[in-house]
Amino acid sequence: MAAARADSAENVTVRGRIRPERCGPDRCRSAHISAVQRPQGCNAYPSRVNATPELDAVSPAETRRILVIDDDATVSEIVGRYLSAAGFSVAIAPDGQSGLRQAELLRPDLVILDRMLPVLDGIEVCRRIKDGWAIPVIMLTALDQEHDRIDGLEAGADDYLAKPFSPRELVLRVQSVLRRSAPPSVAAGPVVVGAFSVNVAAHEVLMHGERLPLTAREFDLLAYLVAHPHQALSREQLLKSVWGWDFGDLSTVTVHVRRLREKIEVDSTTPRLLKTVWGVGYRFDPEPATALSTDQRSTGTLR
Repeated sequence: MAAARADSAENVTVRGRIRPERCGPDRCRSAHISAVQRPQGCNAYPSRVNATPELDAVSPAETRRILVIDDDATVSEIVGRYLSAAGFSVAIAPDGQSGLRQAELLRPDLVILDRMLPVLDGIEVCRRIKDGWAIPVIMLTALDQEHDRIDGLEAGADDYLAKPFSPRELVLRVQSVLRRSAPPSVAAGPVVVGAFSVNVAAHEVLMHGERLPLTAREFDLLAYLVAHPHQALSREQLLKSVWGWDFGDLSTVTVHVRRLREKIEVDSTTPRLLKTVWGVGYRFDPEPATALSTDQRSTGTLR
């Protein structure tokens, strides 16, 4: 046990669901969660070390409320403890339906959402959250195939973390997403480029004078593109500048570019504004303000 106590909380890895009644030496060695976090009643590790995570806490004035929606009580408890240690207020919901009720009641600053939930699937929960409120979502999943990640991103998830994951990494991602979603501290006037007018303070983008219905991350991406017209930008550069990540899944950028094209292009399969620069990344070439209107884009015809 002394060795377990000496083990740093940073080494805890959350993998997924544990069933304590089925737990034994052989099962625990295959590690759903590291030895310092075995559930009570585990035959291999009958006692539990309540290690306190050593994290950089936010000040009380910056305290944000995080809603964790996960049917695995062990995962929720560990994630909640790490978030609390970092200075966040944490609420927990055990399924998708109760998660939506709490999201409506609490209006959290961010939701951590499990992909596979009882009652209501995580993908559908994410869609409903994004349809109803401007709340960033980080999705957790034991499914690590590319199409699973894309499904989550297309549902509107702002970030995606596959199990097993480090709770410390999750806290850092929460802080990163919240920084990107925070309103500007100083009001900024609209920036006009071609047919686009971006007002960061109002969190609004107009195209031909009409408001574009964008998610928080789509707004961040388009605002960055408008600020850097006619420049070839790599996916790595966009991931760092828009998401604030030094590393991560580049398909995150690909999915958001595709969704953005569906909202600003006449034909998203042959983009004229947000173009692919083969071997490099993407380039935003805004058209003059006399270009197509929203109605013309929706019908794909000239009037």
